[in-house]
Amino acid sequence: MRLVCRNFGLSDLPRRGLTPQEAPLAVLLLDIEAELSIWEQGQVVWSEEAFPVAELAYYLALWLQRPTAGHEEFELDSMQAEEGLIRIVHSDDGWRVGSIYTPDFWTSPVTWDVLVAAIKQFDRSVREGVAAMGIEPAFIPEP
Repeated sequence: MRLVCRNFGLSDLPRRGLTPQEAPLAVLLLDIEAELSIWEQGQVVWSEEAFPVAELAYYLALWLQRPTAGHEEFELDSMQAEEGLIRIVHSDDGWRVGSIYTPDFWTSPVTWDVLVAAIKQFDRSVREGVAAMGIEPAFIPEP
């Protein structure tokens, strides 16, 4: 399982009349978008355009830093979308990723270590995409 993001953009920042350097954290988290897809066995199984990937990376990092990491589930409570836009749940077989937009879709179960590795790779990808736009990605906590 892999979380892949590409085609980064700043959707509303220019409309807001802000530069990345002067934008508040909440604005950066919402306005840095990319196409987000979930891959399994070399194929895309879920995709969403203009997804707030910086916000997802931010909250996944905070989730992994909690003392309860590995014992509690994750639900992205986005500032711009319905709660559950991305969900990570634990089942008897392992950890699965899904979304409220596709309630019947869940990734195949993976171990905690595989999930953490996928999240860390996603984090690196978001940081690279943010840096490529000329924005220092330090506002995203380390996972």
